[in-house]
Amino acid sequence: MFYVNARAIVEREHDGKTEIIIQTRNKPNEPKQLELPGGRVEKFESLTEALRREVKEETGLNVTWIEGEDTRIDTAGIHPNMVVECVRPFTAYQTIKGGIDSIGYYFVCRAEGELLDEGDLTQNPRWITVDELAERIQNDPLQFINIDCAAIMFYLKHRIKWQGYPS
Repeated sequence: MFYVNARAIVEREHDGKTEIIIQTRNKPNEPKQLELPGGRVEKFESLTEALRREVKEETGLNVTWIEGEDTRIDTAGIHPNMVVECVRPFTAYQTIKGGIDSIGYYFVCRAEGELLDEGDLTQNPRWITVDELAERIQNDPLQFINIDCAAIMFYLKHRIKWQGYPS
């Protein structure tokens, strides 16, 4: 099997600090690791529609802004039987060894609403500061699912200018 995912780095500024949402993965027969919201793109679903749907299902929040969405171009009206979308994500991933073969796109976004206690195969979505995120990834990166571990390090390095593990 091969999957395509849309994943969210939901950001906010709170009390002068940048925070993002993490949640506990709650899938049967899998460890309860931390993860970012997101999941599989359904057949012929746009990346941004999938992102909005996944964030809503897992956290209860409504995405109000997606970084890069203003770059979106599609080919609607050019070919009567096909539409292709191009959009600039924050970053992309591909599994290159082990696990489930997948690629995915991470988008930095903002959302509003009330967090659920439990979402679709998730528990305890919550806001944490990027300082806490950096500390967690530095001290115990395996507490995060593999694909999000790489994306979090990418986010911290390229958005927050973090200098921690790995250098």
